[in-house]
Amino acid sequence: MRKVQNVMLEIKVPKEVLKPMRAMETVMAGLWQTIYAPPDWWEKWIDGEVQLSYHFEIVSLGGEAHFFLKIPAKLRDPVEAVIYSQYPEAEMIVVDDYTKKVPKDIPNKEWNLWAADYKLLRPDAYPIKTFIDFETEREALEVKRVDPLSLLMEAMSKIKPDEQLWVQMSAEPVGPEENPWVKKGLKLRDELARRTPKKVKYNNILFDVANVLITGNPPEEAEKKDEIMPPEMKLTPGERDILSALERKISKRGFQTNIRFIYLGKRSVFFTTNLRLVFGFFAAFNSEHLNSLVPFGRTMTKIHKSWFLPLNLILKRRMYLRQRKIFKNYLRRNSPFFPLRGGTFILNTEEIATLFHFPGRGVAPAPFMQRIESKKGEAPPGLPIE
Repeated sequence: MRKVQNVMLEIKVPKEVLKPMRAMETVMAGLWQTIYAPPDWWEKWIDGEVQLSYHFEIVSLGGEAHFFLKIPAKLRDPVEAVIYSQYPEAEMIVVDDYTKKVPKDIPNKEWNLWAADYKLLRPDAYPIKTFIDFETEREALEVKRVDPLSLLMEAMSKIKPDEQLWVQMSAEPVGPEENPWVKKGLKLRDELARRTPKKVKYNNILFDVANVLITGNPPEEAEKKDEIMPPEMKLTPGERDILSALERKISKRGFQTNIRFIYLGKRSVFFTTNLRLVFGFFAAFNSEHLNSLVPFGRTMTKIHKSWFLPLNLILKRRMYLRQRKIFKNYLRRNSPFFPLRGGTFILNTEEIATLFHFPGRGVAPAPFMQRIESKKGEAPPGLPIE
């Protein structure tokens, strides 16, 4: 397999972000098209090529929030062009990977960590809450907008100098031919709409005669009565909302996604209560009748005691191994069960944009986040040139 050369971009957000969150959906759609190039049989098995992916990361380093995007180095120019098309005042610079600034053997005697991968509670076709569900998102004034990122920014502002909070979202573009999530979504839609395939009719004279004697109506009239009200008209308002949301999700480009976060710090200041705000951030996208993001029990750093008592004797060792595994997966940007498949799910461009976008100053006030105070511009024409 060929080794992919990646580059880490830090995106410095403009002083005032006046565009609504839907602008980021346009960016995500452009990023999908930029990187989507599934290898054919020869490229995959002979040349060792793979479908490339993005890594969207929001990080608090000692209480200061940063937005990072790890991408294939060869795609830097088109990726920057897509982002600048909607956020011309943003600034993107190449930086060293922030994960290299902490010890690689965490947890150790000095550092500790708590981490969790996330999963969808229901099938991929059901969407989570997005910016469309936050009613005041359409407000012209920034101070009146509701931004779900505010909970995460608040959590990151609580991080102390010897602590760090990392949130990572890896996204690999997929089409219907690579992942049948669209077909499954259409099947779910038809089931919810109570659409059943028409049965093949067999001519049976005795059955028709019996039906006429019992109902008093010819077979054709009985069928017409059943078709007077189509199944769609029998849906409740809630069922119609579910169908509308499901159709909206499968109509947009999808990414094979995995989401995780890590809270790490020196043991002298390690304070797990800060995790509650991170849980609250992901809970903001949950919906009882659609979908929810929930921690993946098999890949979170919490080990439950077992009725099989010998396992409890190695509880600390099991915890250590799980911490090491998720820490390595984060550093290497691997999926939860790497090298095995699984632990990922489909989010579309609308959902990704809701989880990763640039907040306004009202959501993330200074000094919790670096911002560009002035817009870059070209030199005025007519200046003398030596």
